[in-house]
Amino acid sequence: MLGTLKLLLPALVPSWRFFDAIAPSPRVQFILLNKEEKPLHPWQEFRPRPKKVTFLKMLKRLFWNPTWNESLFLVSCSERLLDYPTKHSEDEILNRIILELKKAGLLDATPDLFAIQFRLKQVQRRNHYLTEKIVYHSRIESLKDNNVDEL
Repeated sequence: MLGTLKLLLPALVPSWRFFDAIAPSPRVQFILLNKEEKPLHPWQEFRPRPKKVTFLKMLKRLFWNPTWNESLFLVSCSERLLDYPTKHSEDEILNRIILELKKAGLLDATPDLFAIQFRLKQVQRRNHYLTEKIVYHSRIESLKDNNVDEL
């Protein structure tokens, strides 16, 4: 019984000591490219955070928020890319961006669209100013032979 309690206690009383360091969280931005690899639009933030959330929406998010959970997964992939770049983490981010663009119908609505690329941006507060730094660029991924349907 005591052994079970020792295993259950950390789940009931969480500790914040699991953070190695507090660092800026990377933001994911993407760009759509044509055949000449020229941008069709400026860089756009992927899943920007809302400026304001109502109390009821915040309460609902406490119990059901799969999009936010997936966004946290993308932050983990981004942090991994910065520490130990792997094709897997890059693929996960690219696939999720492509899938969301497909769901929104943006891939079919843009005739010149050929490829996509993402970058990671870190935002830090220094004194009273916010500083931005681009820390990673992904490979350019063709959308013509990409068949991401569901994750």
